[in-house]
Amino acid sequence: MGCAFLLLVLLIPISLGVYALNRGDRGLLPNLQRATQIRNSPTQIVQVEPQPVSPTSQAPEDNQPVIPVTGSLAAVYQQVSPGVVTIGAQIIQEGQIGQAAGSGFILREDGYIVTNHHVVQGAEQISVVFFNGIDAHAEVVGSDPNSDLAILKVEQLVEGSHPLPLADSNQVMVGEPVAALGNPFGLGTSMSSGIVSAIGRVIPSGFTEFDIPQAIQTDAAINPGNSGGPLLNLNGEVIGVNAQIRTANGIEANTGVGFAIPSNILKLVSPSLIEQGSYHWPWIGITGLSVNGTIAEANNLNTHQGAYIAEVIPGSPADKAGLVGGSEAQDVNGIQVPVGGDVIIQADDQPITSFDQLLSYVAFKQPGDQVTFTVIRDGQQIQVPVTLEPRPE
Repeated sequence: MGCAFLLLVLLIPISLGVYALNRGDRGLLPNLQRATQIRNSPTQIVQVEPQPVSPTSQAPEDNQPVIPVTGSLAAVYQQVSPGVVTIGAQIIQEGQIGQAAGSGFILREDGYIVTNHHVVQGAEQISVVFFNGIDAHAEVVGSDPNSDLAILKVEQLVEGSHPLPLADSNQVMVGEPVAALGNPFGLGTSMSSGIVSAIGRVIPSGFTEFDIPQAIQTDAAINPGNSGGPLLNLNGEVIGVNAQIRTANGIEANTGVGFAIPSNILKLVSPSLIEQGSYHWPWIGITGLSVNGTIAEANNLNTHQGAYIAEVIPGSPADKAGLVGGSEAQDVNGIQVPVGGDVIIQADDQPITSFDQLLSYVAFKQPGDQVTFTVIRDGQQIQVPVTLEPRPE
């Protein structure tokens, strides 16, 4: 689950639903092999519900000078903290009231603010607390459960606050120093630091059967309440939106493995969320997994790379285009392996080496776009054009 936090109001018990993210799912194009590995893991990714912050915990005093970003963590905090906000949401569920909260950051000068979908899902009232303690009423203008992103709108920003610049998340490198700002455990705006631990992760959205591609993994401390806050590079640019933590032994707190939705996904969906309130993702309609030695042996492949199609959803774009899924599994060294499915090795002019790479390529297309897949079928390479459609509800 995401890293938000929950405070009970008047001691009325409430459950906002802890979304288990280790189920087998259909993904944008889900990786069945990866889903199996998560199911068999002793750890679990969970989205943790929020808790409000005290508005008295704030960024530097107004009379303190703003230090230009020079690559130090102190300079980054001075520069970006006026763009970070705390979000409080009143949740009513089954007649019970709870107060939930998370984090967010300013996207535009005209009052648009980014947070996670799971921070404001089902909220009756939403408030935003700025860096100087001033709060304001906010409305949800758009929300996307598939990417776990939401856009809020306040009437106007407070003096001294400002939007945060978005980096190109495709340029993020493993080992790069990063800082996470947010509202952990309702303590108010604070910073933690670490490095980029991995890039290109595919994480469950937690709300739909589809996955979020190109997620950034970090060891910067992300805890309940950090959901929706920015993950920043040392230039003070947002590289991701903090969203999930991997937990162990049922402890919903930082274990050194956190995930942020990449800034390029935010760039992709936010204009549509602002203008239309939603975003329409493209859909192929297949499930599958990355080719490995076992799959290659079972299917007589001369490659250990590519995206294996395990299932084609009836009536989907893939079905209409004639892509072929695997048949009954075959035993290979005691492992049941699907056989007979197409193996995608190229999408347009882009080589495809894994199922996750296929997912990421398609995610940045639009419904109505045509993608030509090069597939291996019965030992031969053929090209199959597929016209993408909007995901089904």
